[in-house]
Amino acid sequence: MNKKVVVDLFAGAGGFSCGFEMAGATAALAVESDRWACDTYEHNHPGTKVLCEDVTALEASKLVQAVEGKKVDLVIGGPPCQGFSIANRNGGDPKDPRNSLFMDFVRLGSALDPSVMIIENVPNLVKARTSSGELVIDVIKKTMEALGYYFYSNILLATDYGVPQIRRRLFCVASKRELDNPFPIPTHCVGVSENQLFSLPGQGLKLCPNLWDAISDLPVLAAAEGGEDQPYVLPAENAYQEWARDGSERIYNHKAMAHGKRMVERFASMKWGDSVNDVPHHLKPRRRNSSEINSTAYDQNNRRMPPHSPCNTVPASFYANFVHPFQNRNFTAREGARIQSFPDTYRFFGKPTVVSHKLLGREDRKEDIFLCQYNQVGNAVPPLMAEAVARNILNQI
Repeated sequence: MNKKVVVDLFAGAGGFSCGFEMAGATAALAVESDRWACDTYEHNHPGTKVLCEDVTALEASKLVQAVEGKKVDLVIGGPPCQGFSIANRNGGDPKDPRNSLFMDFVRLGSALDPSVMIIENVPNLVKARTSSGELVIDVIKKTMEALGYYFYSNILLATDYGVPQIRRRLFCVASKRELDNPFPIPTHCVGVSENQLFSLPGQGLKLCPNLWDAISDLPVLAAAEGGEDQPYVLPAENAYQEWARDGSERIYNHKAMAHGKRMVERFASMKWGDSVNDVPHHLKPRRRNSSEINSTAYDQNNRRMPPHSPCNTVPASFYANFVHPFQNRNFTAREGARIQSFPDTYRFFGKPTVVSHKLLGREDRKEDIFLCQYNQVGNAVPPLMAEAVARNILNQI
């Protein structure tokens, strides 16, 4: 059977493409503006042509030329959604998707005349309104329908598809054929943790792996230990780990951050569920360039994750969000990749972390204004979630 051909716009490190390829499709072309993310994509998808270009400046004719005559079946992508704003805020309502990267997705995607276009985005998009009061999702629906597509949208939960993470994402499907089942049915459910009942296993559903199921076989690290390439030292302990390790002989991107002594002491004082707000006063964060304790603490920073439930949502900056359940350090990029359901063969490039892009810009350090490994992992569509979406659609077109 001929594989369906996919083009990935706003491709990032390639999580969406990874899921579609696991489902049996082939990614013919990817477009991404970030150099480090492109390096990651190219390494993990050697058969895919990658255009490292700004989508907003890319001509549709160049995109058509780049697919080299292939019939494109699906265009997928997760256009950034920061308020649907564009650089020129005087160009109209910044929350109107017609003034956003969404329209670049439509402009380029429709030029390839695919059977299906799929957009992944944040759940709050369904509540967003333009300045005139119109629902953003309705604007997107009308735009797709005007192009001759049936339009469907739904918020999916990652744990329903075996991803060990509480992550809700909006998927919008535009199809030239009317679909009976535009979204995949759940294959997994969250079971009973050691200290909380989430939901009971449903008939025919598998138990979703929890955080510890995802990462317990990775080497134990103290602050600053580990490396970009190292051997496995423990055997796989469950089916999820066996799946993650399939085909991989090494562990990549498993390097702990270089925490100072005081930070390690802070982590050591934490119980499962504790954040910086719960540590002893003398271990709370200090003001910048001062020995005084900062009166403002961020409850989402450095929270010790309970091991026996799915992890909280992995954001782009998750290196500062989570503390390992048992080790006194933040997660590594590889642990984040496991939680996102990337296989261990998937290697991330670029620096593990960078300081804020605003600071890099002020210091004219343009060589580092790219998406670090943690950003690439956190921004990605979880591959197992993407695979579920892909299998459902591929069976109907």
